[in-house]
Amino acid sequence: MAQYDIKLDANELVGLLSDNDKFSSLMESIINQVLDAQMTEHLGAENYERNDDRTGYRNGYRLRQLYTRIGHLTLRVPQTRDGSFSTEIFERYRRSEQAFVLGLMEMYLCGVSTRKVKKVTEALCGVSFSKSTVSDLTTELNAKVDAFKNRRLDDKKFPFVIVDALVIDVRKDHIVRSMSILIAYGVNEFGQREILGLWLGDSESETTWEKLFKELKSRGLSNVDLVVSDNHAGLVNALKKQFQGAAWQRCQVHFMRNILGHASIKDRKEIAAHLKTILHAHDIETAKRLSNRFINEFEKKAKNAANCFEEGIDAALTVLHFPPEYRCRLRTTNLAERVNEEIRRRQRVIRIFPNEASAIRIVGALLADIHDDWITGCKYFDMTHYWEWKKNADKNKKSNCNGIIELTA
Repeated sequence: MAQYDIKLDANELVGLLSDNDKFSSLMESIINQVLDAQMTEHLGAENYERNDDRTGYRNGYRLRQLYTRIGHLTLRVPQTRDGSFSTEIFERYRRSEQAFVLGLMEMYLCGVSTRKVKKVTEALCGVSFSKSTVSDLTTELNAKVDAFKNRRLDDKKFPFVIVDALVIDVRKDHIVRSMSILIAYGVNEFGQREILGLWLGDSESETTWEKLFKELKSRGLSNVDLVVSDNHAGLVNALKKQFQGAAWQRCQVHFMRNILGHASIKDRKEIAAHLKTILHAHDIETAKRLSNRFINEFEKKAKNAANCFEEGIDAALTVLHFPPEYRCRLRTTNLAERVNEEIRRRQRVIRIFPNEASAIRIVGALLADIHDDWITGCKYFDMTHYWEWKKNADKNKKSNCNGIIELTA
């Protein structure tokens, strides 16, 4: 990675302690210096420097406005005569920042904000926004989010799919309503995590989940081996219709919570200890033996908890039919929960999304940023062993997958 020699004004540094505007001014100065340094690297020469390695010539600057939560930045982007210079130094940052700022702007412009929200908007962004500015930002950001949401999925295999939802407040028909953001995640054939799609619905109904799954299939998602989810009735019914033949893993964290919710307070600690031993067993035979012992021990003194356990334990143990190195991360929906926390962090600031389009835009931009980090970062799994295991399992499915819970209508 290139190293840059950044020069800071002493007055700006002192002003950081007493003037909030100084921070945005300092950031503006730093980014502009970095842009100049990148141009020098691109051309192979400083301003007015003559050498044989020069690859082109400067041609002034163009101003670019960047609206962030630390203020309004004016960037001086260098240009070359042949137009060959470009930079992506702040593109990812800008996308999610635009979504955040745009949500605040819409709250004010749509007439649903208070005087306090107006003050917050101006404090965060440094300016008041016109409707034309909102329109320009919306058009640009919508195109990026739509491209991410509608990309084809048939260029890769996705053996593992994790699905989850969270509830948000959205203003619809002048009334604040609770709506569900449904999100599908996948682990591709190379072991990288991806965000496959999202859908905004009035509820977590079977119909809403089916819409998301049908859209994913229309974009090329197929040959799914394992789906991980909670035991929400509408979700499971939709999975059975759209992903028949795939194995289903019930999230073990939610499963434990359901069982403990049926137990008395005095029994919960003991039951939780038994459940952890069962769910973390090394093989399916051991888990089954411990499960029978659990039912025999608690069917009288904690009947409701024992019944809940017996009804759901097979789906909660599906992951034990897969190779050991993949079980820890596929036994729960924790991957989705971490993303939910990031969405919640932004929601706490906005509180109520001004409309459905704004919710899709803000959440979609955030998911696109997370997706980019995932596919360029470390692999979630080394899939080499999995494909070897699957090849053998397909040859002798009964011996390798006997007892596995599959999604069937």
